[in-house]
Amino acid sequence: MAWRELLLASGLLAAVLLTMLQEGTGASVGTQQVAEQEAQEAENRQKLRADELRREYHEEQRNEFENFVEEQNDEQEERSREAIEQWRQWHYDGLYPSYLYNRHHI
Repeated sequence: MAWRELLLASGLLAAVLLTMLQEGTGASVGTQQVAEQEAQEAENRQKLRADELRREYHEEQRNEFENFVEEQNDEQEERSREAIEQWRQWHYDGLYPSYLYNRHHI
């Protein structure tokens, strides 16, 4: 009789262990899926951060170039204005008012 109880207890124990192992396998698959999703989210965050850094870099470069172009244009306008003023002073003979005051009014 004791061996029947022992056999029944070991069978019941085996059934419980198999059930627990199946649940554990299911949980590990779920854990793997969660881990993959978390890894995907981390990768997406890294990509978004890299995109943001790239966008900031290009925006900074564009701003620097726009400032450079604006400065070059300002310098060119100043040189042109100086050259025109020098030309007016060179060609002014003193007999008539300078160009700004020598306009014909209609």
